[in-house]
Amino acid sequence: MFSFIYGLLRDSKKIEKAELAEKGNLQNMALLHAALNNDPNPAKGGGDITIVNGVALLSEAGPSGSVSENTINNSSDQISVYVVRKGDTLSQIADMFGVSVNTIIWANDISKGARISPGDTLVILPISGIKYEVKGGDTLKSVVKKYGGDLEEVMKYNGIDENTALAVGDTIVIPDGEVPQPRITTQSPIRSSGGTVYVGYYINPVAGSIKSQGLHGYNGIDLSAPAGMPIVASAGGQVVISKDYGWNGGYGNYVVIKHNNGTQTLYAHNSTNIVFAGQWVVQGQVIGYVGSTGRSTGPHLHFEVRGAANPF
Repeated sequence: MFSFIYGLLRDSKKIEKAELAEKGNLQNMALLHAALNNDPNPAKGGGDITIVNGVALLSEAGPSGSVSENTINNSSDQISVYVVRKGDTLSQIADMFGVSVNTIIWANDISKGARISPGDTLVILPISGIKYEVKGGDTLKSVVKKYGGDLEEVMKYNGIDENTALAVGDTIVIPDGEVPQPRITTQSPIRSSGGTVYVGYYINPVAGSIKSQGLHGYNGIDLSAPAGMPIVASAGGQVVISKDYGWNGGYGNYVVIKHNNGTQTLYAHNSTNIVFAGQWVVQGQVIGYVGSTGRSTGPHLHFEVRGAANPF
């Protein structure tokens, strides 16, 4: 009888000690709290965002990375801006955007043999034109004349001069060149001339100008006007490029604005630009003045709408 009672008391003390221990653990345990952010699972990868010159985002994945190589598509006519990362080469960047090395050199006035450095900003200008394989009897002048190109621009793009001997089988690119059409065709096709029609979205960028050339190249027109006439933003948006020196692929001094409808407008051959990359502008705001820089035969504005129909 005594041993039975003793056993009960011993088991009772064990239970009491276990309850006390459990109570202590609960007191020391941090209570769970609900997530304070909108997304209860906020950690989804990514990394630090680096802003270069207060304008451009440094790409997180480049030629030596993974995602950007597979997702960047140059099938559209949109102009891109790329910030050079450590380890980048021109050939890697060209492969990433699906363009040639010469396209990048030509659009950024890079000297032959020059090196690019981390933080440099490169304009990736989609090139329109044709690639031609040299045949017997061809000369640079005859080929350029046949396909409607500009001799100086062809030389700059291909890194050659008038005295360069062309060998049969060599390939040259003729920016803005067009294959001659059969005589029954009254007008050669225009690249990227289609797209959505935005009625009333764009205004004439040069008041009182006269259209001196219809659609050509990348959905562009030429508006003839006296040198020094103000150029205004055809629609509101953000300036993504403002180049005020160099050949720049024949555009000379030019401005590109991206708009909320997903399109871009380009204003080329300007004498002066008065806006900077990253700046927001409103429709009708003066962004530069008419000039004749780059591939131009006289004062006028070359105006392009990329991603929609050109209303002018």
